[in-house]
Amino acid sequence: MTSIVRHITFDCAEPHEPYELAEFWSRVLGHPVHPQDEPGDDEVALDVPAGHPSLLFLRVPEKKTLKNRVHLDLQPDRPRDEEVERVAALGATVVDDRRKPNGRGWVVLADPAGNEFCIEVSAAERAAAEAAVNS
Repeated sequence: MTSIVRHITFDCAEPHEPYELAEFWSRVLGHPVHPQDEPGDDEVALDVPAGHPSLLFLRVPEKKTLKNRVHLDLQPDRPRDEEVERVAALGATVVDDRRKPNGRGWVVLADPAGNEFCIEVSAAERAAAEAAVNS
């Protein structure tokens, strides 16, 4: 027997609220906040399709003190640069720009609570880059 990933959990310390952080990620990923969760709850999850891990946001007393040891790498369904602009408009901040002149690379962002994540190139951009290399 093996295990599956049920949740990817984000600690959420003051002044950030689990529900507000879940709303941010709901807008980024397109999955709603779980209908049983409410503002003020200590645990708030995204409602994802069965068989997929959910993001879970937990209230904790201590603030983040070090760099994330695990982070999400997102592959958008639109061009990477458009997705970076969209997610920044939702409240993320750019932490590090690793884009390369050849169109490859990624951008490191932080959500409103400081949790870092990366936006990579889209599948279409990746396929175009691979086709250019192979031609």
